[in-house]
Amino acid sequence: MGVVAPQLIRNAFPRHPPSISLSAAFAPISPRARVPVHVRSFKTPLPHSSPRTPYKTTLKVHPFPLVPPSRLIGVVMASSGPVQKSEEEWQAILSPEQFRILRLKGTEYPGTGQYDKFIADGIYECAGCGTPLYKSITKFNSGCGWPAFFEGLPGAINRTPDPDGRRTEITCAACGGHLGHVFKGEGFNTPTDERHCVNSISLKFVPASGSN
Repeated sequence: MGVVAPQLIRNAFPRHPPSISLSAAFAPISPRARVPVHVRSFKTPLPHSSPRTPYKTTLKVHPFPLVPPSRLIGVVMASSGPVQKSEEEWQAILSPEQFRILRLKGTEYPGTGQYDKFIADGIYECAGCGTPLYKSITKFNSGCGWPAFFEGLPGAINRTPDPDGRRTEITCAACGGHLGHVFKGEGFNTPTDERHCVNSISLKFVPASGSN
């Protein structure tokens, strides 16, 4: 084998390696190149995630409740609209006595009504259209011979003075069915000092959930 000249060996191995610029050496690595895709595709967002860091989430946050608060706390509301029927239609769906009182503004005999001395937890609805009218906690014993309430549900009852001005008629705000009369200032120990004197036949009792 021949002898290789020293100069040829020095030329094959340069004294200094190729230079690299500082800007290229310390160039920032993009988030997409730095973080694998399977790490960035998590289910819920990080607390301080950047808009440049995409993520997938199935969480939906609503800024306002979707359910009306009145339904959440169980508030009983009156009917949202009027119930309009012809007198012939009312006569077809009501009993003769119900029609006489609810539509013809009659009165049942005192002490004969189903709810005169009735005590139970629930809601009293209009016997004609089913609109809630009174809570059972507003019922009291007045001794008058008819069911007595000191307060109706908000917006459920209309008041109309009789033509002679002596009494005030109360009717269902939804269907106009006659309920009875309201009297004020009689001295009963109630929060309103009112007595809603209502015909039992104008009412339908719905027991509270879980009551017997």
